[in-house]
Amino acid sequence: MALNKGRWIVWGCYALVLAVAPLLFTSSLAQTMLSQMGIAIIACLAFNMLLGQGGMLSFGHAVYSGLGSFFAIHTLNLVSKGAMALPVSLIPLVAGVFGMLFAVLLGYVTTKKAGTPFAMITLGVGELVYAMSLMFPGFFGGEGGISGNRVAGQPFLGVTFGPQIQLYYLIAVYTFVCTAAMYAYTRTPLGRMLNAVRDNPERVEFIGYSTQRVRYLAFIASGFFMGISGGLAALNFEIVTAEVVGAARSGAYLLFTFLGGAVFFFGPIIGAVLLVLALVLLSELTQAWLLYLGIVFTFMVMYAPGGISSLIMMNLRVASYGKLGRIVGSYLALGGLAFVILVGASAMIEMVYHLQLNEAVGPQMRFMGATLNANGFDSWFGAGLVLLTGVALFEVARRQFVREWGHVQEEIEHEVKQREAGA
Repeated sequence: MALNKGRWIVWGCYALVLAVAPLLFTSSLAQTMLSQMGIAIIACLAFNMLLGQGGMLSFGHAVYSGLGSFFAIHTLNLVSKGAMALPVSLIPLVAGVFGMLFAVLLGYVTTKKAGTPFAMITLGVGELVYAMSLMFPGFFGGEGGISGNRVAGQPFLGVTFGPQIQLYYLIAVYTFVCTAAMYAYTRTPLGRMLNAVRDNPERVEFIGYSTQRVRYLAFIASGFFMGISGGLAALNFEIVTAEVVGAARSGAYLLFTFLGGAVFFFGPIIGAVLLVLALVLLSELTQAWLLYLGIVFTFMVMYAPGGISSLIMMNLRVASYGKLGRIVGSYLALGGLAFVILVGASAMIEMVYHLQLNEAVGPQMRFMGATLNANGFDSWFGAGLVLLTGVALFEVARRQFVREWGHVQEEIEHEVKQREAGA
């Protein structure tokens, strides 16, 4: 019963955050970003149905959200012309159906193989669809894409979806319902069998199940939710271009789902939020944002392959045993020294980019409130000194943290054995 209460609390808080967020962040930029986060949450969770739950690494899964976007924008234009009587609020479902249909068509071939062959097939399918999007401008619109107007049809109770706040709440409803549906899917026999296919496909075959069929059904379900995300994106941006089926979009879903954590269900939600923050805010702050993103991804693969969600869950376990306070000091030290390293490394990166891209405006540049001379020895020496000092102290703090973490884990395991012995 306590577990059910906890689940109701979690889902209630999730709904509350979706409902209250645009009331707290009222600017047009914030509401646009919140809308994009909702769309990205659906896409990353749908992608994780393959990656995290089924162990299927796809390099071209944006095909299904992208094709859903194209069918959604064409449907929207038909509604605008009066050729189709369909509420705008249901257009994402149309996109989901078409995403599912293409998953039925392409997934049958794709899921014939697993592992690396599966990944390579998805990459080939993605490139094939992207090439077709440029070869058939009648449907895909060529390089200019297809545009539409979401203020179509008759208003319902004054809702036209013209203001961003109205569209956000439509996206929020779809986000909540799709999240709940995908979570429910993980608790079904098919979802459990998909986990078994991920962990031990040979044993699944031994007990009489077809691993290919399980992967195929999961692929179809994922395609449906990817299509819904694409339909919502079409309504949000009112334009769809070939970029939505490109490898960069698929790579973004893969990268940020991994950063959020594919092991736990809520990991892709964290990744989706980071995806929008990186694409909208970080890209405006610096021209080197892709380099920073690559560095973060590299360090996550090396030191936290389970993603941010795994770090959260590990520390929640420590907190449940009342031992988190013992390592808070180490966390603060590591965080502060990591910031020092970031400042030193960022100063050097920004000076390199300034020399390469902004040489015409002179060597002077502003960085975190300070003036740096990209050609001056003092600036480079200072940035290097900050970086090296931070790295050296960080290594000392890291070793201390490893020792403290090891002691805490030993004590937790000892308590667990005591509880088991007492039971």
